Amino acid sequence: MARERRRQKDRTAETSARLKAATIDLLHDRGFWRMSTVEIARQAGVSRGALTHHFASREEIITESVADMLRRVTDDLHRFAEDFADRGGSSDEIVDYIWRMMSDRLFYVTMEFLPEARHNADFKARLIPVVRAFHAGLDAVWTALAARSGVDPDRTRTAMNASMCLVRGMIAQTVIRDDPLYYTGLLDFWKTQLRPLFPVAPGRGAEDGRAPG
Repeated sequence: MARERRRQKDRTAETSARLKAATIDLLHDRGFWRMSTVEIARQAGVSRGALTHHFASREEIITESVADMLRRVTDDLHRFAEDFADRGGSSDEIVDYIWRMMSDRLFYVTMEFLPEARHNADFKARLIPVVRAFHAGLDAVWTALAARSGVDPDRTRTAMNASMCLVRGMIAQTVIRDDPLYYTGLLDFWKTQLRPLFPVAPGRGAEDGRAPG
């Protein structure tokens, strides 16, 4: 009996994970208003009845899927922050990490659900806690940099928020401008602005791939 309950629990978790993965795929590939629960079920390879058994509505599966995506990204952020703090890293690394993280579907999916959050109070309320947790993960990365560099945390958070705004704007622009060299140039420019704020410790320049300070 206990073994059967475990199997059922595993099957339930697997189906839920497939449905949430399919939802994120469709949000990215088709957009918020061009996807239906029928398409989500088909993409996940399950019946629509199975979908409604796990999620009561289209809004619920979207919010749960986005929340799950943000939790996984947040977990990665905390792992990166721990590694960064242990070995000591540079502001260049953080900028590159943020660019990879946001351009790997995350911000494209975000652009799909943000308009709905603006007008749908319940939808927004469900997402706020996981978005706050995501920003706490970002804060952990930049706090590690501030501690290593001896920089005021508030000034560091300003650099963090400016970096996020820059990257969000850049990724939004990729929708109509496919020009990798252009974006590399913008990132390189921004790195030069941050370096004086977070100088590299003596002897770390070669390891980080750039000159100290």
